[in-house]
Amino acid sequence: MPELPEVETMRRGIEPCIGRQVVQVELVPSPRRPITLFPGPAALRKRLIGVTIQGTDRAGKRVVVLLDTGDRLVFEPRMTGLVLLADPPSWEHLRFRLHLHGRGPRPAGLELMYWDRRGLGSVRLMNAQQFAAAFGPDRLGPDALGATAEMLCARLGDSRRAIKVALLDQRAVAGIGNLYASEILFRAQIHPATPCRRLRPRAWQRIAAATRQILAAAIRYEGSTLSDGTYRNALSQSGGYQNHHRVYDRAGKKCRRCREEPIRRIVQAQRATFYCPACQRR
Repeated sequence: MPELPEVETMRRGIEPCIGRQVVQVELVPSPRRPITLFPGPAALRKRLIGVTIQGTDRAGKRVVVLLDTGDRLVFEPRMTGLVLLADPPSWEHLRFRLHLHGRGPRPAGLELMYWDRRGLGSVRLMNAQQFAAAFGPDRLGPDALGATAEMLCARLGDSRRAIKVALLDQRAVAGIGNLYASEILFRAQIHPATPCRRLRPRAWQRIAAATRQILAAAIRYEGSTLSDGTYRNALSQSGGYQNHHRVYDRAGKKCRRCREEPIRRIVQAQRATFYCPACQRR
């Protein structure tokens, strides 16, 4: 967390930065664990001040800001990071800030900020070659928003891993995390412990369709803000998809589909998995 829907929501939320020029780079002192910053402060300032933001993109679970120099500024939120335009949830966890000025009829200033409560995330400025080496097809799988049965089967079909664990492999398919993997498999009616190699073509079709549907719906609701309240969109507002979860974090509560069995929680690869034993039979 954040996963693809939350990161895509942040990416869309910072689009007002497009066309604006960086006039100041601020590395905000924080008493908390420092984030990963690349390159160092002096090099960041030298390469960022005066450049213009040309666009935004996303690489799996990372927000990418495209610059007119050809460089890319990559924000990786990891567990508790946020990319913001509005005041952050707390100032002590603010880590990085770009002061931007517009051109033409809208010259008013704007601030692009990175906030991280636990400090596990990173801010990296990369040239085209560095970006390709870090996030090219050998390092990052196809984006989950475009998942097809053929793609998933080709990349995961021979694996002995449980399907829930395999969906978290970012080299196989990019963007799915723990929360949405549970929701996807519930929609597809696939038991999370099923080995990938045992899944038949119709099962892969259901998983691919559920992947596209769940992620698209979560983006429409601007992501999921869980009970810890950490995730916010770029305007520091809560998401709404948590109100539509079917299994995630609902252990012990009746299934909303069959209304018979309580949702169960198991641990797979040190991560919690939620499923309905009636709707997702092995």
